Amino acid sequence: MKRLFAFRARALLAATLLGVPPLHAGGEPARGDRGIVATVHPLATDAAIEAFKKGGNAIDATVAAALTLGVVDGHNSGIGGGCFMLIRLADGTFVPIDGRETAPGAATRDMFVRNGKVVPELSLTGPLAAGVPGALAAYDYALCRYGKLSLKEHLMAAARIAGNGFPLNRHYAGRLAASAKELKMFEASRAEFLPDGRPKRPGEILRLPDLARTYRAVAENGIDWFYRGPFAGLTADWMKRNGGLLMAEDFRNYHAKLREPVTTMYRGYQIIGFPPPSSGGAHVAQILNILENFDLKAMGADSADFIHVVAEATKLAFADRAYWLGDPEFIKVPRGLVSKEYAARLAKQIDRRHAAVVPQHGMPDRANEDFFGKHTTHFSTADAEGNWVACTATVNTSFGCKVVIPGTGVVLNNQMDDFSAQPGATNYFGLMGAEANAIAPGKRPLSSMSPTIVLKDGKPILSVGAAGGPTIISQTVLAIINTIDFGMDPATALAQPRFHHQWKPDELVVEKRIGKDVLSELEKRGHKLKRVDALGAAQAVGVDSKGHGFVGAHDPRVEGKAAGW
Repeated sequence: MKRLFAFRARALLAATLLGVPPLHAGGEPARGDRGIVATVHPLATDAAIEAFKKGGNAIDATVAAALTLGVVDGHNSGIGGGCFMLIRLADGTFVPIDGRETAPGAATRDMFVRNGKVVPELSLTGPLAAGVPGALAAYDYALCRYGKLSLKEHLMAAARIAGNGFPLNRHYAGRLAASAKELKMFEASRAEFLPDGRPKRPGEILRLPDLARTYRAVAENGIDWFYRGPFAGLTADWMKRNGGLLMAEDFRNYHAKLREPVTTMYRGYQIIGFPPPSSGGAHVAQILNILENFDLKAMGADSADFIHVVAEATKLAFADRAYWLGDPEFIKVPRGLVSKEYAARLAKQIDRRHAAVVPQHGMPDRANEDFFGKHTTHFSTADAEGNWVACTATVNTSFGCKVVIPGTGVVLNNQMDDFSAQPGATNYFGLMGAEANAIAPGKRPLSSMSPTIVLKDGKPILSVGAAGGPTIISQTVLAIINTIDFGMDPATALAQPRFHHQWKPDELVVEKRIGKDVLSELEKRGHKLKRVDALGAAQAVGVDSKGHGFVGAHDPRVEGKAAGW
């Protein structure tokens, strides 16, 4: 404990010297002996703790939180979207469950191109933007095999919140106001989220009766109600009337997939990430492999040297992401991206004093021979204490494609925007794509979601993930570095100032609270800075440094909650 207080004192002194405001992580990390959870909303965290108290395990707590977030944080995620869930079972087995959305069977390579040019709005708003939702299938798969409670129990609890209503927090109200114009374009969306004709303000109660009925229907009838029954039929009917592509057959054909985790070692710690179609696991590993060639601890957290080197490593990884990454069922993604030898070559390209121009992607080892697999396997394992889960869920941009299927309350995603609509074209987040991420029927779009679990000597010590488009990768890398290189607890690690570079556009996004002298030095080195108030939202749980149970923290940039039991 003295070491922790000493670290915080040093961090406060460093913050003062760098011109960074003192760290505010919402107090001490949450602690628990039997379970721990961190989410972006207190009601979701409470639902997870209640699942623990009912006899559930970490898988139950994750699904309880996810279904509740689909209500109280529904602009970000829900059963109309997708997820990646990385589970570490008590016996040491890793189970990466891919609940990513898929392109409709009628999707075509150039469906968002008109007169030779990409029309961005088509992949963002309206019926063409939606892929087949996968989150519910993933949650059901996880519970049936590794949970202790039923999907029905979790759905009914979340349905009560949807039916009774909940007060909007500042974040939800802001997203609602920003999306009101697009939501008004669709009758059911307008009725669900703007019942008074205007966006509700922070503190006002939002009730979602249609979503509550949908949750109860799935609870009573199982996920076939969603994938092979009324919901699929209602969606297909609406799509036919409104020029969309999603059909009932697309829902019938959907299945969550099991993947093979991405693994690397970083300074004696084992990093377990999610494989393609997530780019997160591969590029978190790649960036850490590059950075292992530098003494980050000697540079100091948030120094100009530290930010410069990490940004340059991230830039190199995102150049590779744009060219090599896609759905491994459709294209060959080279395993060499995460090799130590390739990382060492990339590290030598980093100039410690100048920001480099990266003209194109690199060439990993055995790029045409050794690929990430197309594995779909099945695990049936006994469950006990010792389960760890990192799960990231999304509908992509706020309120997805802004379409609510009438009578259901379900917001459909706009994950079709995560495909490369045309080689070299950028998506909503400014990410450039190539042929590897081209649209194809049944294909899963590339994602930046990066659920990650870190082990030391075979034992889990950290579960971390984030929200925020491509910045997810940077946030996850920084959380791991802050934990391993700088010895921070989860609360302190998540409160540190953040920065992000994604190759294109060639700009370094930095939080404004990074010191002026540091930012000035970065500009001298050739970085084009984009200053923002806050970057992303990460959540982390770990183990107490003395081995006394769990610790957890929510991101202080959002109104979340961490709690232990």
